[in-house]
Amino acid sequence: MKNPYLEEYDQNNVVELLKNLGYKYISPEECEVLRESRLKEVVLKDITRKKLMDINSFEYKGAERKFSKNNINKAIESLDMQLTEGLIKVNEKIYDELVMTKSLEEFLEDGTKQSFSLKYIDWENPKNNDFHFTQEFVVEKQDLSSKEKTRRPDMVLFVNGIPFCVIELKASSVSLKQGISQMIGNQKKENIPHLFKYVQLVLAGNTRETRYATTGTPAKFWAVWKEEEELNIENYVKGRLATELDRSIISLLNLDRVLEIIREFILFDNNVKKVARYQQYFGIKRTLERIDTFDNSGIRNGGLIWHTQGSGKSLTMVMLARALRRRVTNAKIIIVTDRKELDSQIKKTFAHSGFADDIVQASSGNHLNNQLKSKQSKIITTIINKFDKVFNIGSKIDDPNIFVLVDESHRTQNGQLHAKMRKVFPSGCYIGFTGTPLMKKEKNSFTQFGNEIHRYTINQAVDDKAVLPLLYEGRLVDQWINDEAGLERKFEMISRNLNEEQKEDLKQKWGRFQKVASSERRLEMIALDINEHYKNTWQETGFKAMLATSSKFEAIRYHQIFEQYGDVKTAFVISSADNREGNDDIHDENKLLVQKELERIVREYGNLDDYETKIKEEFCDGEDVEILIVVDKLLTGFDAPAAIGLYVDKELKEHKLLQAIARVNRLYEGKDYGYIIDYRGLLGNLDKALTSYSSLEGFDEEDIKGAVIDIKKKLDELKSNYSYLKDLFNSIKNKNDKEEYEVYLADESKRLDFYERLKNYAKTLNICLASQEILDLLSKNELENYKKELKFFSNLRKSVRLRYHEEVDFGEYEEQMQKLLDTYISANEVNRLTKLVNIFDDKNFDEEIQRVEGKRAKADTIRNALDKVITMKYDENPAYYENLKDRINRILEEYRKKRISEEEYLNSMNDVMNDVRNGSVEEVYPGSISNNKSAQVIYDNIKEDIYESISSKISEEESEYIVVNTSLEFDEIIKGYAAKPDWITNMDIHNKISQDLEERLWDLEDEYGVSLDTDKILEKTITISIRKYGR
Repeated sequence: MKNPYLEEYDQNNVVELLKNLGYKYISPEECEVLRESRLKEVVLKDITRKKLMDINSFEYKGAERKFSKNNINKAIESLDMQLTEGLIKVNEKIYDELVMTKSLEEFLEDGTKQSFSLKYIDWENPKNNDFHFTQEFVVEKQDLSSKEKTRRPDMVLFVNGIPFCVIELKASSVSLKQGISQMIGNQKKENIPHLFKYVQLVLAGNTRETRYATTGTPAKFWAVWKEEEELNIENYVKGRLATELDRSIISLLNLDRVLEIIREFILFDNNVKKVARYQQYFGIKRTLERIDTFDNSGIRNGGLIWHTQGSGKSLTMVMLARALRRRVTNAKIIIVTDRKELDSQIKKTFAHSGFADDIVQASSGNHLNNQLKSKQSKIITTIINKFDKVFNIGSKIDDPNIFVLVDESHRTQNGQLHAKMRKVFPSGCYIGFTGTPLMKKEKNSFTQFGNEIHRYTINQAVDDKAVLPLLYEGRLVDQWINDEAGLERKFEMISRNLNEEQKEDLKQKWGRFQKVASSERRLEMIALDINEHYKNTWQETGFKAMLATSSKFEAIRYHQIFEQYGDVKTAFVISSADNREGNDDIHDENKLLVQKELERIVREYGNLDDYETKIKEEFCDGEDVEILIVVDKLLTGFDAPAAIGLYVDKELKEHKLLQAIARVNRLYEGKDYGYIIDYRGLLGNLDKALTSYSSLEGFDEEDIKGAVIDIKKKLDELKSNYSYLKDLFNSIKNKNDKEEYEVYLADESKRLDFYERLKNYAKTLNICLASQEILDLLSKNELENYKKELKFFSNLRKSVRLRYHEEVDFGEYEEQMQKLLDTYISANEVNRLTKLVNIFDDKNFDEEIQRVEGKRAKADTIRNALDKVITMKYDENPAYYENLKDRINRILEEYRKKRISEEEYLNSMNDVMNDVRNGSVEEVYPGSISNNKSAQVIYDNIKEDIYESISSKISEEESEYIVVNTSLEFDEIIKGYAAKPDWITNMDIHNKISQDLEERLWDLEDEYGVSLDTDKILEKTITISIRKYGR
């Protein structure tokens, strides 16, 4: 019985599954024949030629005719675009060719020329296409200078001979991240992007978990597919239990659906390729089904789509608009929002997604009216208040093919403007979108849109990792700001977790705080708390934060206080003076401050819109705004994935609260959670059902399940991760012996396990140390112990990394790890993780060795560094590095058998290192190559193969002369070609080098009547030449 935990077992199951789905299997051997052994060729051209001839024809003078063979070949060749513009841009061009048709000029028998359309895929009749797949698809890399010349994706699927899907399989014991990383790595320019320029879908999976994406998708955006329809799995999986991998493959790659996904549910958004998530797919499918039904008046039925914020609602609208235009002749689509910035944002999203020529933004009521009456089938975006003018003009467009997509429809569905819009489009189909659930009181009133079409809840999105979970912490300040004793207690609470330098800095700020007027104390205290929290938790990690305040005056005051502290870079975005925003203060002096600041902004930036654009760009992509202070603006519809924390000093409830907290739920590199720090007590202690708090009592509990998580729950996770880390070293007898820990971690699998456990411990400790609520639950001893253990294991990681000479860090979390150590552990207590130094950097490497404790540890460090050099440089001279490897292994064996002491082990490793640094070799070369390093390398690697064959025919001296002379001739041949600029990646030049070298070897065979292993000698020499002569 085959082991079900092996990757090979999973691959065999996938082969059978794909066959059952209707794909035809091509063996790797057959595939190579179809490609004529050209491993850079990825299109199966014979299959493509036959199928394009089969599914294409054109009509001329009443007769059906076929395209010429020349045009079929031209169509295939035109797909093979060069990658000079980058993978995604070329992939988009190929996608457009595949989805549309290609115009080709035919020479007709009557002497005329005429253009006709050719299709690569029959989209309307999926079963009319040929679907194939193969496994272990060997593809030659773009960069041939590395040791590995090819990549081998596990599975490649083809439609009409064109690769459209790649699957990477991993054993169930291997992390899915590895498969995703491998797939992303294969798309890099030095690897096999020439395969991925055709590819539309990529999957990585094992039996427990599978994720899918498209070309160029970063790891964090790979998605899970969950089926909402009956799959009939038993029709495809037979004789075993179905796995998650089976379900994903059946869902995504069945022949009835896969072409639909590629054609309808892939788009390019500003040079980023995106594929729909399952909720977008099913939401659109349900909507298309709904609009095909009509009410008693003959009007299309619409409805409501609730897809939680951050799950891609805007792109759902783009895909739906595209599907509506394809499905409904002369469809006119109007996108309606209630805010100018949202209108501009949606227009930009459509323009970036292939609708640049088909999207128009209404600039006024008259402009909207003109666009609505135009016969052009444009997509129109507008804010709802422009319908006031259209209605007053008396316009009425009674067309059943008008589709009105209303964004954030809960805000407008009951107003007069909505009623006027409906009178303008009495027969229109209305589809409402909302990112927040409907409140109980809204559910009945929303029947004017129709029933709910589709929902995707907060809980589902968090579970699917489409958005991040939100950790909530309440930080009330009111109870102690006017109490001197309370202030002292607060200082102790804040400072007990800081090092001495940080405490001194805080003391100075605290002194300033105690001098301010009592009316300002609340604002000052919150600003100080935010300042210290952001500075110690997220500053210099790439993460940003937002602060929601109650009024324009408070937004400005907060900014001024932060500027006085000088630690955190802030900016504010507020509306103009004549727009009411938040709880605008009625006091004249406060109004005056706001007016002065707005005037300053207009002087410096020209107008408020340009200022806002500049601040948003700086916050999202720059370094000059770390905390963005807002009142109402930007608390809805504003995407800044780097925003990790929302500080709330503002009354928020219901939809506004859910929309505000969603600003920090977006996926971003190294970001596991969004954080809500609440200074208003909106959700109390979070120890009851969410709907028991007045801020959220209007919702049904099920609809807001998972909206936020109590940060105090992380304390249990910290304790668990701490125990798990310690458990790894249970077998260590002397817990004070650092050497014992390092030796225990000699095994690579144990080191990888250690790094993962330490990372998880550090992550949860970081969350806990930044939470005032959790610190209140920890004793001083517990806190110090957690920090002490972090220090010990972080230093162990540094030592182990150096000793075993491996480039390992925590990837996207490394900056946060360093921030954690810098903040909570004194700088001189933890060794910073620095870039590994190689042995040829004599001074720095020797300094690193001096810092390693113990002779054995020093020797191990040198040995492992030498191993890395051998691996890295092996192809430059395999014979030399093979001898070096043997020499190191002999010394190690002597030490392990206790035949030499630790000191002799260290001295021997130093000798080897010095020889490698100096280029010293034990062999003495013949005079004619004694000063020719490149010829020496060739000599080292061909000597054995040639010498053994000819030495039986001639004397040893003559044999030696032949090897030396051949080495010099090979050297001259290669140097001649190496002068050409692109010779390393040019296969034609490689073939010419092989021919010239082969001719010399044939001459030797003829002259001495011997048989040489020509292929072996050529492979060695070509590999050496790329590495040695290509530098």
